Amino acid sequence: MSKIKPSFKLSNVTLAMMTSGLIAYSGALYAQEDNQKEVAEQVENIEVPEKMEVIEVTGFRRSLIQSINQKRFADTVTEQLSADDLGSLPDVSMADALTRLPGISAVRTGGQAAEINIRGMSGGFVSTTLNGREQVSTGGKRSVEFDQYPSELISKAAVYKSPKVSLIEGGVAGTVELTTASPLSNEKDHSFSINARGMYNDLAADVPDATSTGHRFSVSYQGKFADETLGVALGYARLFQPSATAQFVGLNYSKLRDVDNLDNDTNGPTKDNGVNINKEYISEGFEIQHKGGEETRDGFMATLEWQPTDNFKLKTDGFYSKFTSEEFARGFRVKFEGDQAAISNPVLHENSVIGGNISRTTNSATRIEIVNDDNSDVDEVQSFGINADWQITERLNMNMDLSYSSANSEFQNGLIWALVAQDANADVPKLDSNVSINYLLNGLDLPDIGLNQAGAFTDLNKVMVSKYGIYPYVNSDEVSAVRVDFTYELDNDYITSIEVGARYSEREYSNDRSVFEYGSDSSLSSLEAPLRITEDMATIVNWSGNFSNFPSYLALDQDKILKAWFPDGRPNPVQTWGDKASGVINGAAIGKTSDWTMKESGQVYEDVLSIYVMANINTEIAGIPVTGNFGVRMVETTQASTSLQDVGLSTKKDQYGQDIKDAQGNPIEFANAELGAQFITDEVGLINQRYFSTVISNTYRDYLPQINLNFQLSESDQIRFAAAKVMSRPNIERLASNSSYNINVVNTDGGSYAKISGQAKNSPHLKPFYANQYDISYEKYFTETDGKFVAAVFYKDIESAGIITQTITEYDFAGNGFAVPEVYTDPLSGIPLEVRNGDFETAFNDEAGGYIRGIELGYTQIFSFLPELWSGLGFDASYSHTESEIQQISQLGQQNLAISLPGLSENVLQTTLFWEYQGFETRLSVRYRDEFVSEQVAVEAQTVNYDGETVLDYQASYQVNDNLGLVFQVNNLTDEPTKSYFGETAQTGTLQYFGRQFFLGLTYSL
Repeated sequence: MSKIKPSFKLSNVTLAMMTSGLIAYSGALYAQEDNQKEVAEQVENIEVPEKMEVIEVTGFRRSLIQSINQKRFADTVTEQLSADDLGSLPDVSMADALTRLPGISAVRTGGQAAEINIRGMSGGFVSTTLNGREQVSTGGKRSVEFDQYPSELISKAAVYKSPKVSLIEGGVAGTVELTTASPLSNEKDHSFSINARGMYNDLAADVPDATSTGHRFSVSYQGKFADETLGVALGYARLFQPSATAQFVGLNYSKLRDVDNLDNDTNGPTKDNGVNINKEYISEGFEIQHKGGEETRDGFMATLEWQPTDNFKLKTDGFYSKFTSEEFARGFRVKFEGDQAAISNPVLHENSVIGGNISRTTNSATRIEIVNDDNSDVDEVQSFGINADWQITERLNMNMDLSYSSANSEFQNGLIWALVAQDANADVPKLDSNVSINYLLNGLDLPDIGLNQAGAFTDLNKVMVSKYGIYPYVNSDEVSAVRVDFTYELDNDYITSIEVGARYSEREYSNDRSVFEYGSDSSLSSLEAPLRITEDMATIVNWSGNFSNFPSYLALDQDKILKAWFPDGRPNPVQTWGDKASGVINGAAIGKTSDWTMKESGQVYEDVLSIYVMANINTEIAGIPVTGNFGVRMVETTQASTSLQDVGLSTKKDQYGQDIKDAQGNPIEFANAELGAQFITDEVGLINQRYFSTVISNTYRDYLPQINLNFQLSESDQIRFAAAKVMSRPNIERLASNSSYNINVVNTDGGSYAKISGQAKNSPHLKPFYANQYDISYEKYFTETDGKFVAAVFYKDIESAGIITQTITEYDFAGNGFAVPEVYTDPLSGIPLEVRNGDFETAFNDEAGGYIRGIELGYTQIFSFLPELWSGLGFDASYSHTESEIQQISQLGQQNLAISLPGLSENVLQTTLFWEYQGFETRLSVRYRDEFVSEQVAVEAQTVNYDGETVLDYQASYQVNDNLGLVFQVNNLTDEPTKSYFGETAQTGTLQYFGRQFFLGLTYSL
């Protein structure tokens, strides 16, 4: 047997795993990190005794053993997923797959896992790479949408909980590394796989017009040519799935009203200096809706590898995914307008109204809207790269990587509102203002409601379409990067190699908003007349199941509605100031204001230069083999954003200092030219004179030291220790600048001066979130059978975990990119005045840091020592407990609620029980997480508390022969809903039911 160099003895079981390809297979994951090459080289030099029996394992058990060994031989604290072959991961997306790992949970959107949380931190703190390259998001976030990544096209996934300086910075919670196929590392010269499954959603029958059936299909090929010097991998995956949801959505508590009329009542809001201390919080209302739709995802993967010599490899790869969603939401929305409505018999929970009777008054707009939303979303993700690896000398290696990643999203939110009229056939229809609402929230159960207009909701002689609105969001995000890494091998008993490298990236994010609105959602407009509904435009919808007590409503055909309402063609949304926006000089006398479409549109630029140096360790301390690495990463970031700055308007004054007015009695206004005001024209030709366009930038530098140490106590036991300073940048959309400022003349006894003040809810001056983190874990790998036990403790000292609005006094406006004048001319006196800095209210990194700490336990056991019938029985489980002292404030309208760190569930449990025998495999997976904080989308985004949930998935498969396999799968076996609330369970948030998904299909491989 050839000699090898590891410091610990390799058991026969380990050798068997190596020779069966399990560890060699895992070595490909670390090929991009040069210090891992020694493991692969050692594997190649191992000679197996001729009499050693190598047991071949397949399916889920094989994938699990691969993952165990990848974790075992990694040089960081990491969790691993490995596919037996392309297309063999059973999960719909990588979000589902990753939730099978310890300490990782998912937020379900529409019943599907989309965003993942790691160790109690939300997706914004998670960095994601594909083949070692930074990935961008379709939604202006740092977290990628994992449902964009078909599991069939991903061969491996790793979650780095402790980083090393050679990894791209950006993950306080952790880094997710996705890897596509490396054909030259494939065991077979040629492999081919087809996966086809039909799908059925059992809730679709309860949602009118919802599609109930769908399908999944994937095909992949890997091949080696020219004496294994050329490798090709190709993959295509398609998903067409129905979505169906029945939901109740409570709206936030944004209104105030004294409804209990108690003397000396002091439970009300204090954030307004106690002005409303005697008032109670009232919700905006609620929605009850059917949602349905179809989602289509097409994914492509291609890799070409060329290794003409042993010391040089060139690899180019590409990934493309297009995700299209067509969704409708139908039902009704109840708007209380509780600060003006008549309220009787209120039911209070502490200081919030959770029930009572609410009626419309002449001063209120209390109403019940029949809503018919049609939303479409087209998301595209692309990632391309070329990598050259050159072993220049026996000791020196160079790796160079060029990459490009982009994400584009076009989301259109089309809304049709209908209201109840007194008589829809009248020449001039009038609104039925007799609106009375009885309701009582029931916490995390559906509420009791009574609506006096319920009988009219399906009456074509009553219901009229009152408003149409369409609100597109168009996002684009792209990053280009170049990276160079060098590794120099040393010959000593302490440091095996030194790595140095540099990376430079340029990222650009753009957001474009536009709008079209016609009519009114609170009345029947006389200027933009409502539409009478005919029988061919509407269908009566009845509720069923848990929602059967709610009133029926009309589902409207949007195409027919719009064709009748706009016979000259459906209007297109535009980016515009709106005729009545302040500063517009050529608007119509009758019009609307939509200047937010201009203010919220813009670009963000982010340039990053990073340099690192790292030493790889292989030594002994007190006879204990120690491996690992230590180093430091320097990161310099320049971030900038376009800014449409509001400098206000000046008015003409008379000799008494009063505004001079025009014939209509309006003050005569003109541009503040001395403040840089420009004439800015929108898409429809409206010109605004109160803004100017500029770019604001900010540069900062960080140093991130890191260390990873692995102590090999025995061939099966090891202890890991890691410490690092880590960072996560704010969501890139928060770096946009939508600032405004104004200048006021201040008169004092010592004279007059001009004082600048301003505000911005986002800012390019936001800094990253930082943390110092520590990990220690004990890992035991079973030698007599396959399995492991892992116990880990982690601690993160978070410097800042959120963004707040903060006022800075004597803010340096000029020094922070604002084009302010050095001298300001008093418009009244005409005298030049000194300009002084005043207050600036802006988004700011909060100082509410603190710890996040927790424990993680993992146990895997394959009972291969049992009699043959039960030798394929196995169990994989993990549990994590996470706690934090960090408290944040969620500003829900008038109500401030103390919330935990978004994404943090104190307890997360994942377990899978499986059994394999003679080609048959069955497994049951259970994922549990207790309550956590995240975002729900109602009329607008709302931060809420989510109740705990338990999701069960089941799969059974049978391998008919070496090539053909059959599979049956059920996701969300118990139809687990998602439930949320506002701070207290009595204040109901969202109750969503999604149904079960059934899959039946086959796999064929060669």
